[in-house]
Amino acid sequence: MDVMDAISHRRSVREYLDKTVPRATIERLIDAAIQAPSAVNRQPWHFTVIQDRKLLDEISARAKRHMLSIIGTDKAPAILREHLSDPGFQIFYHAPVLILISGSDDDDWVTEDAALAAENLMLAAHAFGLGSCWIGFSQRWFETGEGSKTIGLPNGLRPIAPIIVGYSRRAAPAVPRNPATIRWIG
Repeated sequence: MDVMDAISHRRSVREYLDKTVPRATIERLIDAAIQAPSAVNRQPWHFTVIQDRKLLDEISARAKRHMLSIIGTDKAPAILREHLSDPGFQIFYHAPVLILISGSDDDDWVTEDAALAAENLMLAAHAFGLGSCWIGFSQRWFETGEGSKTIGLPNGLRPIAPIIVGYSRRAAPAVPRNPATIRWIG
């Protein structure tokens, strides 16, 4: 697949088939992720792969409670509160795999480095015929002591990019893009 095609057609997928993603495919996605550039070539990333559906359901419930406790009732959009309050809403959309990209706590550029790795991973997933989505609902919970402990995240690592991966139930529709705002100097 041409890189511009992958960039133009990759979408956030929120409907997945109940189908296991082979370990070798997950390893190829992570290999694509680590090809990303990183500040001073430190390559600070660490990958946690969760495929246990019961654990994903448990994390979903805990993360929803945590998000509701921190967003408040007056600032968050109503649709967000509705989703988080719905006991049937699973934040990982029942995807078979969650890949959490974390990075070294003592690296000033770890967030940017992990985000670059995440984009590579999501583009590779699209090229392999898989869907993916960055799940911000879980991000803040993984940052808590309880969240890090639940997945056994080693001390000194900061969880940054929780990416779900799986086989899409259907093609995600194209989303219109606004034209770029460009300032030319010189």
